[in-house]
Amino acid sequence: MDQNDSTKARMAQIASVWNARALGLISEMDLKVEKAEAGGVEVRMPFNPDFCVDDEGTMLHGGILTALLDSAFGLANFLAIDNVATMATVDLRVEYLRPAQSRADVIVSAECYRQTRHVAFNSGRVWFDTPGLPEVARGFASFSIIRGETSMLDKLNTMGPGS
Repeated sequence: MDQNDSTKARMAQIASVWNARALGLISEMDLKVEKAEAGGVEVRMPFNPDFCVDDEGTMLHGGILTALLDSAFGLANFLAIDNVATMATVDLRVEYLRPAQSRADVIVSAECYRQTRHVAFNSGRVWFDTPGLPEVARGFASFSIIRGETSMLDKLNTMGPGS
């Protein structure tokens, strides 16, 4: 297996563990990792009228988009940084660019664009899977990162279901 295949296998493993270990609201979002590479991620959230705030079931609650971005940023950090033992969101900003109104799936792209020894910086975009519609939101975050010999991902990977 060459280095490129090894990297692809690692990215696939990270995405698989991330999906399998989803808890709470994130598991309710039914997220699908569509792209996972060191340069960033793309995640799809199927339309869910339970996340809407209007009677017609088309206007997504802003908190859903914020949680979606935060989760995608965490995944992007796993992909970009080796041996993350713990990670915590320090700052998260979301710029809502237009109403989040649609019945289409939501797509978010996220990247870890810079990292220091203890901090990761992220940016991301959110849009509906509808041709011609502009972005719904952009987000920016910073995470506190602690690196260790055993990564948080490795710990999650070795835990049994329901642990």
